Amino acid sequence: MKRILVVDDEPHIIRILKLSIENAGYTVDAAYNGEQALAYLQTHQPDLIITDIDMPRMNGREFCQHIKKTIPDHKFDIFVLTARAEIEHREWSRTMTRVSFFEKPVSITKLIVRIDSCFDELHTGEDRKHAG
Repeated sequence: MKRILVVDDEPHIIRILKLSIENAGYTVDAAYNGEQALAYLQTHQPDLIITDIDMPRMNGREFCQHIKKTIPDHKFDIFVLTARAEIEHREWSRTMTRVSFFEKPVSITKLIVRIDSCFDELHTGEDRKHAG
């Protein structure tokens, strides 16, 4: 079963995402800021990370940049969900590998479809890699 890490400082957002994503058949773990998420990554390898930007202690941008520096060849995608639509947020997320930017409010249905397609793309790519 695919494991997804949700990183957000708002417990109700984590609760909604966790319930919806688990109902779609995935395992969901949670962290409440970037520091907790980095500690999680010391012992776990998620298949996907969903993170907010505005969080205390270590925001989503710093968290993603830390991943880029410390795990440059990571195999998981990162979905950044935020209500902050300023251009600078889109710009930094575009410069990073395997990072997609989503504006809140995001449709849970569309998010699940995107998660499913992300794993379908990975699976298809692996099939092609092993076929040749």
